Amino acid sequence: MSDEPQVRARVQNGVGHLTLNRPRAINALTHRMIISIRDALGQWRTDSRVHSVLLDGAGDRGLCAGGDIRGLRENVLDDRPNDTRDFWRDEYTLCAVIANYPKPYTALMDGVTMGGGVGVASHGSIRVVTERSKIAMPETRIGLAPDIGGTWLLSRAPGEIGTYLGLNAATMSGADAVWCGFADHLVPSTSLPMLRDALLAGEEPTAAVARLEVDPVPAPLAAEQRWIDACYSAETVPEIIDRLVAAGTDAARAALSELAELCPTSLVATLLGVRRSGQRDNLRDVLDQEYRTSSWLLDRPDLVEGIRARVVDKDNAPRWDPATLAEVDLAEVERVIA
Repeated sequence: MSDEPQVRARVQNGVGHLTLNRPRAINALTHRMIISIRDALGQWRTDSRVHSVLLDGAGDRGLCAGGDIRGLRENVLDDRPNDTRDFWRDEYTLCAVIANYPKPYTALMDGVTMGGGVGVASHGSIRVVTERSKIAMPETRIGLAPDIGGTWLLSRAPGEIGTYLGLNAATMSGADAVWCGFADHLVPSTSLPMLRDALLAGEEPTAAVARLEVDPVPAPLAAEQRWIDACYSAETVPEIIDRLVAAGTDAARAALSELAELCPTSLVATLLGVRRSGQRDNLRDVLDQEYRTSSWLLDRPDLVEGIRARVVDKDNAPRWDPATLAEVDLAEVERVIA
């Protein structure tokens, strides 16, 4: 496997087929993978033989678990933070390319699709999920904030659902993803091989998906919208917490427990980022905002510590700095995002 490409790119019956190929890491994205996808899309953009693009992932665990965050941490520890900034710059630029791609771009978001995986999938024109899909923007767990156009998508989810998803690093089901605007179609996982075969045989993507899709079951998050809207419409994270305390329900208590484990600076940056993105009408402007935010967070201690705690040592006991919301410099966060 080590000598195989991290992205397999080939053309079959007019379809540019991209397969993320790091199955042992649930296809986590490296800088090399971003460049490979960018180069292939650039070639196929003007290739008259290529009529559409298909993105999928190797293995049976998911499309993509996100960016290779171990590598990001190593860059910082080795005093090479600009390598991470270069990675993010190319990754965010790729999101804009995908969002504006002139040919149908079908992404199969089966299984785990998180963080950077959302970036290379949910900005496409035909986004397919299954009943196995687990979709999330989990950045507040590691001292980062939603990026790759994530705040653009979160800010456009129903009501305050996107605020909740971004702050709490909550996971969406396939039905949730369709309801929230992260996906378009739900196809049973058992029908996915048929869909892939139809697409690679040259069938028109929209017709192929329509033939195999099913109506999603009611989105579980929709049943939670009333209390989420009531609590997460507050202007600040401390006010959201106060409303959750006052709500006193099991769901609110569970949300409180989640927030208590997450990075305080990331929570503040996420709330401000989602709110500001909702006021913007251009994805590129949002990506610029996210790049500024991520670059600023990279220079802080929380990202390295969060990755250590969640991914490297796996003790799930990050020591955030600052450790409380009251200590976060709100004015500085506002300056970065603005």
